[in-house]
Amino acid sequence: MKINSLLSILTVSLLMTSIAIAEKPVAISKADGPYSLEIGVSVDLGGGKTIMRNQNNKNTVNPSFAKTSRPCPPFCIQPMQLRPGVETIGEQEMIHYAMMMSKGQTMPNGSEIMIIDSRTPDWTAKGMIPGAVNLPWTLLSERKGADPISIAEIMTEQFGAKEQNGLFYFDTAKTLVLYCNGMWCGQSPNNIKSLLKYGYPADKIKWYRGGMQNWEILGFNTVK
Repeated sequence: MKINSLLSILTVSLLMTSIAIAEKPVAISKADGPYSLEIGVSVDLGGGKTIMRNQNNKNTVNPSFAKTSRPCPPFCIQPMQLRPGVETIGEQEMIHYAMMMSKGQTMPNGSEIMIIDSRTPDWTAKGMIPGAVNLPWTLLSERKGADPISIAEIMTEQFGAKEQNGLFYFDTAKTLVLYCNGMWCGQSPNNIKSLLKYGYPADKIKWYRGGMQNWEILGFNTVK
């Protein structure tokens, strides 16, 4: 009887330990980190969204992003610095910009912030980062059939640039934070290269190189 009781106590103890481990909170960063992002971050851009990581300690990566060997080309690994002056950012910075955008805060240069998912609709249907707006890279690519009038409308109506006599002026243009599927994806790099070609200031472009690959690996939630 004593052995059975001891085994019962040990079983319950192990079970409670297992439950406790399974329920350990999955924060974004330490409270004393540069952005103090703890469990969840509210990003209210209409409908109210929260950015947080999956709280199941046994959660595994989305199968859509489990493949390691996509053929190159076209899925070639991107450099860490895409172009001079374009800042490469990580997850905490991405969330920080989403929070600023949600609160209507501007950059030190006074520009508003816009987060852009550069992927085509077949990819965005799988989920996007909360707060992002989809602008497929093809819409800024003349090579893919985008016409100058449509490009000019995107520049002025969505990005806040001004056009005069065929030239763009970017004093009032937004700071754009772009991403796509990750370090093997060329969709946001193509968008950024197009923007730079049209004269968009490099210091008003941020690139989340890790994209959806890293976002999913870290267990962050997505929206459709």
